[in-house]
Amino acid sequence: MTTPDSAPAVALEPKTKLSGKILKTTLAGALVDIGQSLPGVIHISQLQTEAVNKVEDVVKEGQTVDVWVRRVKKDRIELTMIEPLAYEWKEIQPDLIVKGKVVRLETYGAFVDFGAERPGLIHVSELTHGYVKTASEVLKEGEEIEAKVLDVDRRKRQIRLSMKALQAEVIEEAKPEREDRKGKGKRKGKKEEEYVMEAEVSNEPQFTAMQIAWQQALEKSKGKKVRRKSYKSASEEQEKLFNSTLEKRIPTGG
Repeated sequence: MTTPDSAPAVALEPKTKLSGKILKTTLAGALVDIGQSLPGVIHISQLQTEAVNKVEDVVKEGQTVDVWVRRVKKDRIELTMIEPLAYEWKEIQPDLIVKGKVVRLETYGAFVDFGAERPGLIHVSELTHGYVKTASEVLKEGEEIEAKVLDVDRRKRQIRLSMKALQAEVIEEAKPEREDRKGKGKRKGKKEEEYVMEAEVSNEPQFTAMQIAWQQALEKSKGKKVRRKSYKSASEEQEKLFNSTLEKRIPTGG
């Protein structure tokens, strides 16, 4: 089985962790034996994150150190004692699943260190399904979590994560809705019952509005004919009385 320490130099990938012994220190850095055919070299800028004035202030000959491969060249293997980022900016893409540790909690969300240059933010709305007032209701500092990358803004150095995206959405039961539908069905049945009752009542003989109007018109017309007949009889009697008076009238003068 091939281990990182015994693997051929050409097979070493960047970020591969190795263990080595400091062979020699110089003004520019240190030579390291990492069990490879090519010598390992650590530049003074790669000894630690803080500034270094002298290489001997950090490492000494014969010291065993942990190093990581930066790049493999034809004549040497460039190393670093600064642990590399788990994810470079170019490697962080939406939908990437990452594991990290909660390093800070705010009311609006949680910051998670997952090995990138900057921690990612899980907004309070992306912690879980349902309403969450503050991030502390769901997470604690130091807690290990898994999240999904939603968005990356390399210009602003911002990474948005989501725990909710990895959780199965809870499907709410539709019982209340079915009950409402049943209730609506009952109301519909009541309406149908009322409709049947109205239909039964409508089957009884009834006059329509047109028939009622026609009946009223007939009654009015009969009343008018009776009055006209009575008026005509009175006029005839008056005429007879007038004629009789004329016939009985005594002439005056010769």
